[in-house]
Amino acid sequence: MTSPHGFERGAHKEKVYDGGRLLAATPNRLYLDATSIAEWRARGFFPVLNERQQTPEANLQASLTARMLNLKQQQPNPSSAELKAHFDFSLNRKQQCPTIEEFDRYAQSQPYSGMPFGLPALNTDEHQLLMDWLALGAYMPPDPALSAAHLAATEALEQWLNSDDLKTQLSARYIYEHLFTSNLYFSALHQATEQPQFFRLVRSKTAPGNTIEVIASRRPFDDPGVNRVYYRLQPIHDTLVHKTHQPYDINQDLMQKWQSWFKDAAYQVNKLPSYAPEVAANPLTAFVELPINARYRFMLERAENTIMGYIKGPVCRGQVALNVINDRFWVYFVKPELAESSAVDAFYLSQQDNLRLPAEKESSTLALSWVGFAARQGNYMRARSEFMNQALKDGVHLTPEGLWDGDGNNQNASLTVFRHFDNATVVKGLIGEPPKTAWVIDYVLLERIHYLLVAGFDVYGNYGHQLMTRLYMDFLRMEGESNFLAFLPAELRRSEFKSWYQKSGPQLTKFIEGDINPFHQPSGIQFVSDDPKQELYQLFAEHLKAVQPARYQLHDSQLAKSSNALLAELGKLQGKPASLLPELTMIMVDSTTSTTPQLFTLIRNSAHYNVSSLFNEESNRNPEKDDTTLVSGLLGSYPDAFWRVQESELPRLVAQVQQLQTEADYIKLIEHFAVRRSSAHFWAFSDELNKRFMQQYPVDGSWLDYNRLENR
Repeated sequence: MTSPHGFERGAHKEKVYDGGRLLAATPNRLYLDATSIAEWRARGFFPVLNERQQTPEANLQASLTARMLNLKQQQPNPSSAELKAHFDFSLNRKQQCPTIEEFDRYAQSQPYSGMPFGLPALNTDEHQLLMDWLALGAYMPPDPALSAAHLAATEALEQWLNSDDLKTQLSARYIYEHLFTSNLYFSALHQATEQPQFFRLVRSKTAPGNTIEVIASRRPFDDPGVNRVYYRLQPIHDTLVHKTHQPYDINQDLMQKWQSWFKDAAYQVNKLPSYAPEVAANPLTAFVELPINARYRFMLERAENTIMGYIKGPVCRGQVALNVINDRFWVYFVKPELAESSAVDAFYLSQQDNLRLPAEKESSTLALSWVGFAARQGNYMRARSEFMNQALKDGVHLTPEGLWDGDGNNQNASLTVFRHFDNATVVKGLIGEPPKTAWVIDYVLLERIHYLLVAGFDVYGNYGHQLMTRLYMDFLRMEGESNFLAFLPAELRRSEFKSWYQKSGPQLTKFIEGDINPFHQPSGIQFVSDDPKQELYQLFAEHLKAVQPARYQLHDSQLAKSSNALLAELGKLQGKPASLLPELTMIMVDSTTSTTPQLFTLIRNSAHYNVSSLFNEESNRNPEKDDTTLVSGLLGSYPDAFWRVQESELPRLVAQVQQLQTEADYIKLIEHFAVRRSSAHFWAFSDELNKRFMQQYPVDGSWLDYNRLENR
């Protein structure tokens, strides 16, 4: 429903997200797998609009959309704060997807399941506006034409990507395989107060200047089935939703860097790599002729976007996938100069076989294949440790100077990743208090994260494919954590690592206590405190202070200093008060001095004894260690709760939150401050919140998803 094309395509009963399927499913991706309504009908899609005789009466009676909207008007939500009976808001609830022929039975058995489900009905004017539109045939406007400036910009970029020389063809393939999930825009053509025109980067059978014929492969590195691939920009006219929106700025500075890294660099490409799975699924094999500096620099330049592909992609839908990461951790990067040496290059070349990825098994595989990948990962970690023990004999690189500092001006040099149970968020900068764990990512780890979780993940794949992806990520997480621990005194590394994996199973305990990661070189840091980890965080922060963004800092708020100080207390909660809060609470504060409301997000960070268990996460929870982070602005795509408070009432709000001890205390709090999903004011609040978000951040501001709104 985010585009006319999707609305006309209609609905399908088959689930996209199905971690239990035995065989890979047929992909049904809008704009990729079919181009006409007839083709979609042949694939099993059924209409949600009337496709029969066009009369006002028929257009309403034969329209699933109209019937769903009318059902809500006929059976609005019960008049209670908490919607108990008739409502199941769990993500794993039984899904309902009736055709128009099945609708009468659906309405009888599910009377409260009209649209919008579990939220207040539209007001009379809005409902009638939609009914009038549907009665008149639900006219869908054609996609708007691009401006002359955008046509010129897309032509220039397409020409750059599609030169005939082999260096360009290899470079463009690499760029595409890393940006296929991103929404590209030209900042030079962007009006500061408006949403930019975005584009998808696609593979096409046709050269620039011709109509795009998209190559609809499952994954971006699958065999295209043509002799020559062209990389084209496809305009995006959809309504953007925050959970998948990855804005990526194409500007003159970036193009100069791409030119330097990919075209002007001194290297030769004698032959383009194969698309055979065992080659294409492993970027360390496929792109061996591209300089490591070019590859690593490309990903670092927009590191937030690189990691965002994993966070906003389909692999991160659901708790089972996301229990592979902690609720909040910081990310740093090895500086690219350390990856440029011939010794490092030779080591990576020697490890091509050990660094193979599950995606080479394609979309239908047996989970038994996991044993071989686990063995190779162990071999790689031992070889890597041996290499580092030789290469870093003096510990010279194990200091903050070994971290990328963003070249003094790039705020992608550090990231914070938040996990919100079954979804996640990544932002630039070191947000909140020092976390329990952190990662230091080098080139090979960053590349494998992308090819495991973004380029190589097929949401239509079978159970084995999805399980192997999840299990392999355990090793990548521990690799990043081990890189961070290597900066600590040698005698503390294993004890700190073990404290992150309390109550872990016997296999992981053996891994932790074994020789799989025997890196014994001393740190190059002379620690002076009795808390080296906190001292290390401070040293890293000092090294990166010039590239810390201000966006989520509380001082960015227009509230009084005393109000900001009060709100800051919400970011210091621990234990019971924190554990009673939802994962993401978005707060609107009506200022006493400004007509513009101020927005904040309160994040609950759920503590775990370890994050290595695939199921039964509750047994790994440690609520006594839960804490909170408060940021200025909106953070996250799936709010769990909305609060609205007058600035003058902040003392009461903060005091009540600090004193939370029971569920009854929380209910008392939200009775006064929350805008519940059952509130008569819900849509007015929602409109104001989203309007403010998009006005303040027109590039990445986009529609939030209400599927996780709590029902308390």
